[in-house]
Amino acid sequence: MSQMVRRFIRLFAGLFLFAVGIVLTINANLGLSPWDVFHQGITYLTGITMGQASIGVGIILVMLNAVLGESLGWGSLCNMLFIGLFMDLIMLNHFIPLSNGIFSGLIMMFLGMFIIGLASYFYISAGLGSGPRDGLMIALTKKTDRSVRFIRNSIEISALFVGYLLGGFVGAGTLIMSVVLGYIIQFVFKIFRFNVNQIQHRFIDVDLKFLRAKILKKKASQTTGI
Repeated sequence: MSQMVRRFIRLFAGLFLFAVGIVLTINANLGLSPWDVFHQGITYLTGITMGQASIGVGIILVMLNAVLGESLGWGSLCNMLFIGLFMDLIMLNHFIPLSNGIFSGLIMMFLGMFIIGLASYFYISAGLGSGPRDGLMIALTKKTDRSVRFIRNSIEISALFVGYLLGGFVGAGTLIMSVVLGYIIQFVFKIFRFNVNQIQHRFIDVDLKFLRAKILKKKASQTTGI
């Protein structure tokens, strides 16, 4: 099995697990994460599904990241599309039940956050580019010279505020996830001894240049042969 095939298997395992983790936190019914408050607000405004809202926001962010000069990987595009598709697959078929109690909701929420941490390990370690939301954080950090924490908090607070105005569900779970999720992801990375800074991402522009060079070389060899 080639290295690229293994990378895409890791990527899609991560994207599917990410969708599972998100749906668990949504169905915990204790309040949504900042981005999901925004996505749910969009569903109330437009009538589309949560997955479709996630995809729509992802498309806009990918275009914005490109304008800001952030390199895109195949994983960036897959993240943009497939997490939303997997979310709708899970939610519309009711594969994960909705919690009706605080205790079961807390279990679902923390399980969801752990799965999101596991998913982050899989999709980031594939080395095929960051997701649209992480890409925006990276791009703005480079452009403003502000800290990653400041930029991430600013983005999520903005998404939360707009989503709340649109009717997204804010609750105790929103606060818990805002504070705890980063620590859980860091804990999962520590379990796997995973260092994000050591990952060398493969970007689309590099692949396109390589493909173009190969095509030109093939044409040149054919011309020489004639």
